[in-house]
Amino acid sequence: MRMDNERELDIAKNVKIIEWLKSEILLSIAELFRMLASSARISQDSLADCLASIIVASYLLGKRLGIHFGVIEQKIANKIRLGILEEHEIEKDYGDLSELRQHMKANRE
Repeated sequence: MRMDNERELDIAKNVKIIEWLKSEILLSIAELFRMLASSARISQDSLADCLASIIVASYLLGKRLGIHFGVIEQKIANKIRLGILEEHEIEKDYGDLSELRQHMKANRE
């Protein structure tokens, strides 16, 4: 009986963390939108911090949902590769996807 209670607590705790991570992502997105809509000067550091919060919370949410960090990174790499192959507008006009692919490749080594 003790094992069932512990398992139920683990499940409840995991659900609570998932809900918290979802709200953290939404709060960070709302903060990003607020900063971008503001007429005040926004520092690149504040924007980078907000974007980093979204990315970290997304990775952690994936982990809580049973998705390994490597799987997420592979999906990101696939999306970048597909965007380059399909000549996505941001790639065609700016080369951002190729630059991101190079950056990620350099950081893996």
